[in-house]
Amino acid sequence: MLITRTPLRISIGGGGTDLPSFYRRRSGFVISAAINKYVFLGVNRTFTQEYMLKYSQQERVATIPEIKHALFREVFRERNTPPGIEVMSMADIPAGTGLGSSGTFTVGLLRALNAIDRRHVTAGQLAEDAAHVEIDVLGEPVGKQDQYIAAYGGLTCFEFHPDDRVTATPLAISEDTLHDLEEHLLLFFTGFARPASAILGDQHTRTNDGDQAMLDNLERTKDLGLRIRDVLEAGKTEEFGELMNEHWQRKRARSSGMSNPDIDRWYDKAIANGAVGGKLVGAGTGGFLMFYATDAPRLRAALTADGLQETRFSFDLDGSIVLFRD
Repeated sequence: MLITRTPLRISIGGGGTDLPSFYRRRSGFVISAAINKYVFLGVNRTFTQEYMLKYSQQERVATIPEIKHALFREVFRERNTPPGIEVMSMADIPAGTGLGSSGTFTVGLLRALNAIDRRHVTAGQLAEDAAHVEIDVLGEPVGKQDQYIAAYGGLTCFEFHPDDRVTATPLAISEDTLHDLEEHLLLFFTGFARPASAILGDQHTRTNDGDQAMLDNLERTKDLGLRIRDVLEAGKTEEFGELMNEHWQRKRARSSGMSNPDIDRWYDKAIANGAVGGKLVGAGTGGFLMFYATDAPRLRAALTADGLQETRFSFDLDGSIVLFRD
């Protein structure tokens, strides 16, 4: 029996440039941060020739093709996992809320299966194997930041090269800057959960078709990610907040479905109550709003009074780990 713990993430800058449809043309750059909200996977060997899976549903089947959960099924198929295994999944945050849960789940499952077979695997290989399942096998129109930050943890810069290589470099910030971000970055659940595939699918299609407006938007988004790296490494956190606002405007321009009247209203209220800038985390339309606030108590009071639920967090510096082994 063993348990893995794998972090969810917030995107700090450059999100959207990690999709293969863009980085294979122009390269991508994303800063992502793992947070102390997790997906837990428990794996146990059994004496029955079955696959027993427990998540929001339960499955008990004899063969891999019978498995309904696509990520379980394709990870088991890729690894040729034999029957006689029980897997249970739990998460701190619901799926479909913009914090990279699918990538986190896949990385955690692969970490667990490698660990129970006593196979050593690097963070980079773990991330690439997870991305392969989601992007190449299942054909999901997603990027690679979720899998990579789940595997590496920390606050990390990822360069996505046209030949599919990924370079991971820790964001070189001071302890003071780290604590400043933990104190002044606030995360609020909008109450909406949605799959990212519709909006990301549109971005993927337009990018593949060479849509100049989309390509230019993503190029500017990449530049914003690089500028955010520079200001954070210089300790200029309030300037980072201002760049978040610019980042959000670029993100909104990529799709009419990126926002809605409620999100726009909450965003405007946040700016009027102590937030320097913010954005919707994830592909859009729902999930979590994140703000950098110079007056965190004022912002917290204003948005909670409007019915939003704050999720407090700190950063995870470990990435995907084996938490327990019996």
